[in-house]
Amino acid sequence: MTEASTVLVLGASRGLGLALAEEWLGRGWRVIATARGASEGLDALARRYPAALEIEQVDINAADAVRALRARLDGRRLDVLFVNAGIARAIEASPATADEADFLDMMRTNAFSPVRAAELLRDLVPAGGTIAVMTSELGSIEHAGGGWQLYSSSKAALNMLMKGYAAKHAGDGHTLLLVAPGWVRTDMGGSDAALSIEESIPLVVDTIEANRGKPGLRYVDRFNRRIPW
Repeated sequence: MTEASTVLVLGASRGLGLALAEEWLGRGWRVIATARGASEGLDALARRYPAALEIEQVDINAADAVRALRARLDGRRLDVLFVNAGIARAIEASPATADEADFLDMMRTNAFSPVRAAELLRDLVPAGGTIAVMTSELGSIEHAGGGWQLYSSSKAALNMLMKGYAAKHAGDGHTLLLVAPGWVRTDMGGSDAALSIEESIPLVVDTIEANRGKPGLRYVDRFNRRIPW
């Protein structure tokens, strides 16, 4: 019998991350899912998939916590590492009106910490494996329209940091993906968002599957269409 593939989903306590964990479990994968604290959603999944789901407590903004996770997973092989982390604050604000702390928090959580986590955990992913990070269409500078200005800037910074990561680790043989799930109805996306989780996340996982074994960095949407940088 073929051994099940393994994915680590960083940031899976609720919303898109929880849906990713559930989708991969439903496809027969082993899932390691992280949360900062208790997660009723993950606990419910663990009752449904007791043999396939592992839950780890990690705050992606705490480097020591990510390093401790790396130590606990020593010797494990990850077919996919998916970094899902994001906050949205000061949505209607500009640099002139925003609380500076809100912007700095978004830059840390949305850009700096995800790429740091990828760097700290990358050696768990063998050549041919995939490292994916959740981004947004709003991170496209070419398509910038002025909405969600500060959040968009943090996602553009994420994309740039992953560009640098890809150049630095070009010899890894990893598939590197920046995946935009669309505007999804979650606590962060809000009730006015265009898509349900069910309309987004299965396509995100399909996109991961479609790109497995294809080294290099791509910035794509849930339909696996390239997004202009």
